[in-house]
Amino acid sequence: MMGIGLTVLGLAAAAGCGSPSASTPADGGGSPQAAGSPGGQAGAGLDAELNVFNWSEYLPESVIKKFEEKYGVKVNYTTFSSNEEMLAKVAAGGGIYDLTVASDYYIQPMVKQGMIEPFDLNNVPNFKNLLPEFVNKEFDPGNKYSIPYMGNTVSLAVNTEKIKTEIASYQDLWKPELKGQIVMVDDQRFILGMVLKSLGYSANDTDPAHLEQAKQKMIELMPNIKAFDSDSPKTLMINGEVNVAFVWGAEIALAQREVPTFQTILPKEGLMITMDNFVIPAGAKHKKTAEAFVNFLLDPAISAEIADSFPYINPNKEARTMIDRATLENIAIYPPAEEMNRVEGLQDIGDAAKLYDRIWSEVKSAQ
Repeated sequence: MMGIGLTVLGLAAAAGCGSPSASTPADGGGSPQAAGSPGGQAGAGLDAELNVFNWSEYLPESVIKKFEEKYGVKVNYTTFSSNEEMLAKVAAGGGIYDLTVASDYYIQPMVKQGMIEPFDLNNVPNFKNLLPEFVNKEFDPGNKYSIPYMGNTVSLAVNTEKIKTEIASYQDLWKPELKGQIVMVDDQRFILGMVLKSLGYSANDTDPAHLEQAKQKMIELMPNIKAFDSDSPKTLMINGEVNVAFVWGAEIALAQREVPTFQTILPKEGLMITMDNFVIPAGAKHKKTAEAFVNFLLDPAISAEIADSFPYINPNKEARTMIDRATLENIAIYPPAEEMNRVEGLQDIGDAAKLYDRIWSEVKSAQ
């Protein structure tokens, strides 16, 4: 694990920039706490407890309780707000976590650094429910180390009742009339990727000169940004505190349920996309129980229940038959085919991650 040290130090610093600490549904912070206390002994040869570390606003508490009641397992559930925060805490955790979630471009670095261990897919029979386009990807052939959970694009949304200026591209976000009007995800890869694309570069660009150019342009955008929020940006949208958003597509969809005047904008430069995946941290003490939990979440009815509360891209073909049509047709969540043909997936950028960390810190310090 010696190779992790410098990387994690940088990522831990990045995680501290605007990202809340881990929290639980019950107490809002601290070390893992029980999400429920079912009676009886753990069933099906499972352990009595399970420690899960997931993105915030990504799994309904009702689903956790159903698993606890079915199997007699106490789930200790904590959350994070960025991949950088997750990586730093898993590296420092000493095997405290049994299951976490990582975006696709983080899988290979975690494998190379010995941070995750293989799944036994025999313990995850519901893996068969996943659509073929989401499995056996280049970053993890055969899904040895990862199992798809949900995916997302980060989309633009505009409250057309409040904002009359045209917004059709990322470049329009710099318009001076949008001062203090924008909420953005607190995610360095998506934000710097957006700025790079606005300059005509790839979201995965690693050229130092291009990244310096992106940094300066991002600093120019800061007066227009009301807040960075990866946890629940929809709250600012619903409350009328912002009228423009560059946030998770699911958050746009949830905001639209309350404020239908928010319109999804597919930017001229094209969207970015990632897939989040279950992974088992090295040294996990309850591996089989973690696999049982993943299998439970891949049950079609459970997966559809998750999608109702948190409508991200659902890779479960059986669950999609149970998801309401309005969700499946919402372009903030499921962009049309012609848009998907030009979408850009975020990729592992190797050693350039340190440069991204530095630039992101410098941008945030300019607030």
